[in-house]
Amino acid sequence: MKLDLHSIETIVRNALTEDIGFGDITTNSIVPTEKQGVGQLVTKEPGIIAGLDVAELTFRLVDPTLTIVRHAADGDQVPKGQLLMEVTGSARSILTGERVALNFLQRMSGIATRTSKFVELVRYYNAKIVDTRKTTPGLRVLEKHAVVVGGGRNHRFGLFDAVLIKDNHIEIAGGVKQAIIAARHQIPHTMRVEVEVENMEQIDEALEVKADIIMLDNMTPEQMDVAVEKIAGRALVEASGGVTEETIVEIAKTGVDYISIGALTHSIKSLDISLDIEAK
Repeated sequence: MKLDLHSIETIVRNALTEDIGFGDITTNSIVPTEKQGVGQLVTKEPGIIAGLDVAELTFRLVDPTLTIVRHAADGDQVPKGQLLMEVTGSARSILTGERVALNFLQRMSGIATRTSKFVELVRYYNAKIVDTRKTTPGLRVLEKHAVVVGGGRNHRFGLFDAVLIKDNHIEIAGGVKQAIIAARHQIPHTMRVEVEVENMEQIDEALEVKADIIMLDNMTPEQMDVAVEKIAGRALVEASGGVTEETIVEIAKTGVDYISIGALTHSIKSLDISLDIEAK
């Protein structure tokens, strides 16, 4: 997905309001209004960079007079010590925008870096790495963008843009077949139906009513082997649940089409990036 800066301006403004409130007391107490500075954003560990647009937007919303020069681009694999961006102008403005800009840049780069590792692990297999809705509330558009920067793909963006029938839907509907039939009666004929299954009997039901995508939920690689053979190309197959760097290759070997990983966004270590400022 392409990041639309107009659509994320509200996110950044809210983050700045949360952090700055009625003013940066520390900076405004210490730094004269006329003081100028140069801030350098530098990596403290290697990784994949994502979120430079958001970091730049943050500084520009704090102070449109700041001069910003980038030395990297989203998607770059960078070493420790890489200069990413220089921000020149009011030292007060640079210090006030520092934390929010870094929070966005560090988290998005952490997501891109983790995604890239998973993508690399399955590079010799058919499986594509996709994200989930397990994102930070209010930040989904940024986090899903970071997944794409890292080489992954986006699953549905929200509840409104795809059908994904899960275990609770199946329980309420009375079974896999009933849930799929009910969904088909309500959605456009152009929309695909995905259903989550936990056993071979549910796979049979899903195939009987022609589910488009069958999600194998928390199955072992051995169970996935059987499931993929049973489905035999009659539906796309997605593996989900408890995927780790240690298990993903065995999962990919089963021949599934997609592997969805909530950990791409819900339990990420932010990439270590710092901002160092020098007075002019």
